[in-house]
Order: sequence, then C-alpha cells, then structure tokens
Amino acid sequence: MGLGDKISNKAEELKGKAKEAAGDATDNTKLQAEGAADQASAKAKQAGEHVKDAAKDVFGK
Repeated sequence: MGLGDKISNKAEELKGKAKEAAGDATDNTKLQAEGAADQASAKAKQAGEHVKDAAKDVFGK
C-alpha cells in the first residue's frame, strides 16, 4: 500500500469518526449514519490495499 493511499484512507476514517461523533452530540441520526458509512468505506479500501500488498509479497511483484 502506498503512503498516499494510507494517508487518504486514514483521513477518510477519521472524518467518518468525527461525523459520527458530531451526530451523537447533536442527536443527528443522518450525520451518525454518514460517519459510519465513511468509516466502513475507508476500512474496505484499507482491506483491499492489504490484499494487494499480500499478493505482492507472495508473487514478488
């Protein structure tokens, strides 16, 4: 996984956490859901990058 991808995915995850926390604080369920979705998206991207890294390790490419 490239450093830029790691930073981008982590930033998206943190943005999601912030949205979810803001939604919790204001009792805004839409904002809570958006935050949770952002976090899930970021984690899925991170998992995909980990698979790519593992394939590179196995196949040496």
